[in-house]
Amino acid sequence: MADFAAKIELWYKCHKRVLPWRETVNPYYIWLSEIILQQTRVEQGRAYYERFVSAFPTVQDLSDASEEQVMLLWQGLGYYSRARNLHKAAKQIAAIGSFPSDYKSILSLPGVGPYTAAAIASFAFGLPYAVVDGNVFRVLSRYFCVDTPIDSTEGKKVFRVLADEMLDKKCPSLYNQAIMDFGAVVCKPTGTECAICPLSDTCLAFANKCVQQLPVRAKKMKQKNRWFSYIYVLNDKGEVLIRKREGNDIWKGLYEFPLIDSSEELPMASLQQRFPAGKWTLLQRGFVHQLTHQRLIVNFYKLELNKEECTLSGIWVRESDLLNYAFPQLLVKLLSL
Repeated sequence: MADFAAKIELWYKCHKRVLPWRETVNPYYIWLSEIILQQTRVEQGRAYYERFVSAFPTVQDLSDASEEQVMLLWQGLGYYSRARNLHKAAKQIAAIGSFPSDYKSILSLPGVGPYTAAAIASFAFGLPYAVVDGNVFRVLSRYFCVDTPIDSTEGKKVFRVLADEMLDKKCPSLYNQAIMDFGAVVCKPTGTECAICPLSDTCLAFANKCVQQLPVRAKKMKQKNRWFSYIYVLNDKGEVLIRKREGNDIWKGLYEFPLIDSSEELPMASLQQRFPAGKWTLLQRGFVHQLTHQRLIVNFYKLELNKEECTLSGIWVRESDLLNYAFPQLLVKLLSL
């Protein structure tokens, strides 16, 4: 076990990726990076991290910001509940007066789960908590040839125990960074670098020629189709109608254009019957936007009318001011087209 940690740490010291959040032990910056990197590639997350650090240098600055400011800065990153939880947690931390420094208190913050709490605890405070993310699952499942599904209750327990056993408790930050980088750069999902892997001589999956079969997942993601009919309503005064998404559906807190959400495609004639006033134009048909569990098929329309003729609800803003509102990336793409 000690040999496993030593080899990974030695590899990391020679090959680690240079990332801005690794150059600090400031818990605010580390927490910020970890929230941004949830469900996000490092290459994409880095730009957002730098953007947030520049706009909000301290947790107090983030706490003092409006939700609209935070959401606008987050635009395009997806999983917008992360941004809302980030803002909510910043307010809690600011109220306390300092960033919590123990695992349980960090774990209690909105949007922080066991992995994120372990990462912050080890990176910022040197506490001996093992991180278990997708990279760690992959490295451990292959090295020990564990075929228990990683998304099963049993699998989560098995890998949690294994991760804790392998943790270098004297240097938890170094070890955690090393195993995650190792999974991202060498022990990749595909195109593994087994020929240059420092662990290949003791890796059970490599010995049994089953590297690409691990890790195992039990559940298959179910995809749901939804038809969206978005209407870009433009009045005679050069204003566009927008509304803020509420409820517990996707993109809560973001702005959008009037929307008809349906289980099948609605023809333009159907929309014209609902809203007969004005001039209709089909801008885009059948635009597909893929989310984790949903496939959105979008028709995008333009409706030009006099302001007093509009029966749709929302707020009117000038076209030139649309950039001041945070929209889902789907609408940003449609507008660019």
